[in-house]
Parts: sequence; C-alpha cells; structure tokens
Amino acid sequence: MGRIVQKFGGSSVADAASIKRVARRILNAKLAGNDVVVVISAMGDTTDELMDLALQVSPQPKARELDMLLTTGERQSAALLAMALSDLGAEARSYTGSQAGVITTGKHGDARIIDITPGRVEQALNEGNVVIVAGFQGVSQTTKDVTTLGRGASDTTAVALAAALGAEYCEIYSDVDGVFTADPRIVSGARHIPEISYEEMLEMAANGAKILHLRCVEYARRESVPVHVRSSFSDKPGTWVKDLSKGNPMEQALITGIAQDTKEAKITVVGVPDRPGEAAEIFDTIARNEINVDMIVQNVSQVASGRTDISFTLPMDDGRKAIDALNAAKEEIKFDELLYDDQIGKVSVIGVGMRSHPGVTAKFFRALSDADVNIDMISTSEIRISVVVDADHVDTAVRAAHTAFGLDAEGEAVVYAGTGR
Repeated sequence: MGRIVQKFGGSSVADAASIKRVARRILNAKLAGNDVVVVISAMGDTTDELMDLALQVSPQPKARELDMLLTTGERQSAALLAMALSDLGAEARSYTGSQAGVITTGKHGDARIIDITPGRVEQALNEGNVVIVAGFQGVSQTTKDVTTLGRGASDTTAVALAAALGAEYCEIYSDVDGVFTADPRIVSGARHIPEISYEEMLEMAANGAKILHLRCVEYARRESVPVHVRSSFSDKPGTWVKDLSKGNPMEQALITGIAQDTKEAKITVVGVPDRPGEAAEIFDTIARNEINVDMIVQNVSQVASGRTDISFTLPMDDGRKAIDALNAAKEEIKFDELLYDDQIGKVSVIGVGMRSHPGVTAKFFRALSDADVNIDMISTSEIRISVVVDADHVDTAVRAAHTAFGLDAEGEAVVYAGTGR
C-alpha cells in the first residue's frame, strides 16, 4: 500500500467512545499496509468553550495569548488518540503543529502556511508509528510564536501535510457521507456527489458549503492532492475532490450543487460623488483593514446631484470594523451616509456544465420568483451564479433552486452528528 493522511473533525472525536472508534478506523488503515498520518481537531465544542472562557477572563484577549489557549484543544485530542491507538497495539506519536514542522506567517488567529518541514514526522513513520498531528496550528517563521490558521483549518493542515509527505491522497472525515448537492439540513433530499472538480469545490466552499475549508481546497488544487471526503460514522464511499478537467464535457452535470451563506452583511455607501477615484478610495479603505469584499453593485448615477450609491457584501464579523473604517474616512470620500444590513443571505448555484448550457440564469431566477423570493444583488462567475436575498428566505431559495435543477434524490441524506464537519 502507500502513504495516506487522514483528518478527523471535532464531531468525530467528541468523546472518549468516539476517539476509540476513530482509533480502530486508523488501525485498520495501518494494518492494510499504509503509512498513516492523522490530523486531528479539538474534541466536539472544545474550541468554542475555550473561546467563551477567554472572554469571561478578558473582554478583548490578546491575539497571541488566545492562540496559546486555543491550540490546547487539538493537543488534547491528539494525545488521547495516541493513547487509544497504543491500547489497540499500534505505536503512535502525537505532535503539535510546530513539532510537525508547520511553518506559518505571524498573523495570530488567521495565519497562513508558508512551508512544512516534516522531518520528525518522516522519522516517526520510518520507525513504524502512526503519526498524529494537532491541526489548525503552526509556528510563526519570524516570531517563533504558536499561531492558529483560522476556524476549520485542520483541513488545510491535512492537505498541506499530504503534499509535503508525498501522500497518495488525503481523507477528510466528518459527520456526513461526503459532499452533497445542498446542505442536508436544509434539503433532506440532497443528492450525494461521487466526485467533484477542484474548481467546483472551490466555488462551493467559497459560497458557504462548510464540508471543506476554502484554503484546504485551494492547497489541494495547487499541489494536485486528491481529497476523499467521507464520514467517520459509516463505511460508505465518500466524495473525491480531484482534477476532472480531462473528463467528457458532454457528461458534466448542468448544476453540481447549491450553496448558501448566512454569515454575510451588506453595506451601502450612500451619496458617493460620481467621479473617478471615489470607488477606489472606498475599497482601499476596506482593504487597509484586511476585510474581504464579496459582491459589489453600483447604482445608476443621479445626474442632477452627480452622486451615486455603492453597495457591497462582506463577512458579518467584519461589519463593525468596516463601518468604523469608512466613517473615519468620510471627509476624504465625501459620502452622505452608510446603511448596514446583516439580515441577508447568499444563495449560489454552481456547476461547470453552465459554461455550455444557456438558460441557467433564467431557470434560477424563475425558480426564485415562483417561490416568492426577492433578489437584492446578483454576482456571477464562469461556473457560478449568486444572489443576495432576505435572510428569512435563504432556505426557501435553496430548496426552490435544488428542485428546479433536478437535483432532488428519492432518499434522505444522513447527518450523523449534526454539525456537517
């Protein structure tokens, strides 16, 4: 056999019994002749509990100390899993991200992986060990401080290690049987997808599908690492995320899936002078505060006043920071006022098949109209159409689009632990 990397999410190791079950699955992979590296998340809701504890101690904890605290969750589950494997007769070694050679930028809370130097991991594998690495963390190349990679980034740790170790593939275990055409919690008849392209999975992840971390998919595509998404609660085949560019375009589905995101907000900058450079000033201000902007719409200019309105969406968590930054630059930009709305949601239809099939937009908009869902903003890419709708209408819009494009399955998708990761 070969070398594989397996990642287990928090719902898969939520308690002692779950850890023992995961250990048996890992042992089976080892007994099949594989070198096995495991990336592990914190148990259950441990990260949220640690964050709550930090906020009880300090309303605004320092980012460095918060990283020191939050990384203990993964270290805990890694050590416990190593103990469980040892009791099953498998030699196992647990490592922190820094011990495993995960080198990152210095930004606490949202660091990026710069390099992986897996010398200790390689040595432990050569000695016959199962290697367990704490996910979601690394060490800063410059400060040598412990860093975290952002919520859900154990996926990224796993794919990065798979690339650095030359693994055949990376398995991402969660509580659903792979990638589905929609969130099974919203669409009970969501259909299982046996395989999906990196390109489509990138769009799904970027537009709210939580089954894989966005940076994990970016890394996998860049390094050509096949990713197998499957459930740790069953032995069913999952979904392969890989390069499908050599497939027959005539066989590609029109729409692969529907994604939704209810963690976005909308800001409208009212009364912006309609002259060159004003939009640049607005988005320079946003960029300086390290805020990502998603959809942008500029209204038709009011000729009489020489002013226009510019609306854009952004992560809800960055809403207050963006408002404060724009208000601080009001004298330079010379807008009239800011409007803020966090009661919105984004719904996206995704599929490489739409490149060669006209009428996708019309069918999507007709489905929303028939469901009495009003569209606020629209954005497109070559393989995606996204709309912003009222937050209360997101689920209705997802179900309407899923049915309109013939994605409904006869059976019901199973979510084993209830979180989707």
